[in-house]
Amino acid sequence: MNTLTDDRAYSLLLVEDDPADALLIEDALVERSMARDIAHVTDGVAALEHLRDPSKDRPDLIVLDLNMPRMNGRELLAVLKDDSDLGSIPVVVLTTSSAPDDIEDAYRQHANAYVTKPMNLDEFMRSVQDIDAFFLDTAAIPPRG
Repeated sequence: MNTLTDDRAYSLLLVEDDPADALLIEDALVERSMARDIAHVTDGVAALEHLRDPSKDRPDLIVLDLNMPRMNGRELLAVLKDDSDLGSIPVVVLTTSSAPDDIEDAYRQHANAYVTKPMNLDEFMRSVQDIDAFFLDTAAIPPRG
């Protein structure tokens, strides 16, 4: 299993409207040297603007809350799933909802992992490492147009 290290740190787009949760996630990833760059936006509309901006680097991973204003995480997942340029970016859903329908919908719509808040940091890090082991090593990333 190839775990993330300083040599393997990646870029991340954090889509989270709660400043305290965003800070916790950022601190956890930086403390473990798992992220070289973290961009933070507060809703799905801002996430799409960031992802479609040609001046911005494509993130290696998206960490996504489901409950946000303007465009929520469910709506963003649906857009990502149908976008040939963005659909290959792995997504970790990190949300308060443990409803079976939300979990099933998230996986059906593109999510690679689903972690509930309040989060267990070890569980969150394991999810990210599992995605790294199974997806980031084998993904063919399309060229950015």
